[in-house]
Amino acid sequence: MSKCRQCKIEIKDSAQVCPLCKCVLEQEGIPENAYPNIRFRTRKLNLVVRIFLFLAIIMEVLFIYLNYKYFDGIYWSVITGAGFSYLYFVARFAILNDNAGYRSKFLALTFLGILYVILIDYVIGYHGWSVNFVLPGGLLLVDLFILALMFVNRRNWQSYIMLEISNIFLSAVPLLLIWLGIVTETFISGFAFAVSVLLFLGTVIIGDRRARSELKRRFHVR
Repeated sequence: MSKCRQCKIEIKDSAQVCPLCKCVLEQEGIPENAYPNIRFRTRKLNLVVRIFLFLAIIMEVLFIYLNYKYFDGIYWSVITGAGFSYLYFVARFAILNDNAGYRSKFLALTFLGILYVILIDYVIGYHGWSVNFVLPGGLLLVDLFILALMFVNRRNWQSYIMLEISNIFLSAVPLLLIWLGIVTETFISGFAFAVSVLLFLGTVIIGDRRARSELKRRFHVR
């Protein structure tokens, strides 16, 4: 419904100008098809994130004090500080950042999560379970993520080939750690590397011409 200020009448149809004086009508209420106020929603989320950051700093200072006063051999305040930092990164990068794609967000959060678990293992005395199981498990999760994306986006599946290649190199990291003697459980690390390689080979063999064309385009081969 619209209203003409000049004629003091209400117009019930969708006209934009008054049929009497031809003045632009004033809209009453919010149009049903109006876009949501995204900027206002983003400002609210930013406010929530800033409040969380402020409270996290206060809590971390308190945790550092308690860790120092009642020290029992474990610097557990490092774990809480890293946890607060990870949650803040999730809010800023994964939720509020619209420039990064969902693939970048997933990979960044996954690998930062792996590093956070490795940090926990190191702080509590390092028993090796983080690099022996969590690290290769995270790489297998990335392979599963890539496979799911290729299935969902079947028309453009070849766009994930570079992601497969990247994960092959990342899956070689546990093998390097085996050589350095850091990783002691060799099976799951070797299995994660084999899955990454087989996923890439399967994509190239089954994809045939489209896969080869994508590789040539990516590596600028004619």
